Amino acid sequence: MTCTALYTGSFDPVTNGHLDVLRQACSVADRIVVAIGVHSSKAPIFTTEERAEMLRAVCGPVLQARGVELDVATFDDLAVEAAKRHGASLIVRGLRDGTDFDYEIQMASMNAAMAPDVQTVFFPASPPVRPITATLVRQIAAMRGDVSAFVPGLVAERLRAKFTRP
Repeated sequence: MTCTALYTGSFDPVTNGHLDVLRQACSVADRIVVAIGVHSSKAPIFTTEERAEMLRAVCGPVLQARGVELDVATFDDLAVEAAKRHGASLIVRGLRDGTDFDYEIQMASMNAAMAPDVQTVFFPASPPVRPITATLVRQIAAMRGDVSAFVPGLVAERLRAKFTRP
């Protein structure tokens, strides 16, 4: 029986922290749908298409090496609705600290009330990636700082290109 997990986020950009969570999620799923949240109130630095392409390029090999199928999708509704659409019985979430836990446990409880058949699974961030957030990566990159320790090489190149345009 195939177990499908849904991993949601803005992935703007995909970070080494995201990859850490995905590596861990490979232990519980045969197929992972990385779902890019699309919300009109947010102004991402990368288009949805750019984010999807980067996710396929950097996450695909990680999952393939572990025998896990990767799908990349978008959603603009509730995560539990996206999970149902993609046949996911799990929602994957990463936790960096207690603040993340407090927020995520509330979301997991609400999701469980709306979709009892979809379970949320938490993975703690590994110590080296614990401080990484996409927001901080964007800020550092915007100030032309070196983000290569926080994101895959391809993403670092794309960030440099994005912020060195005339």
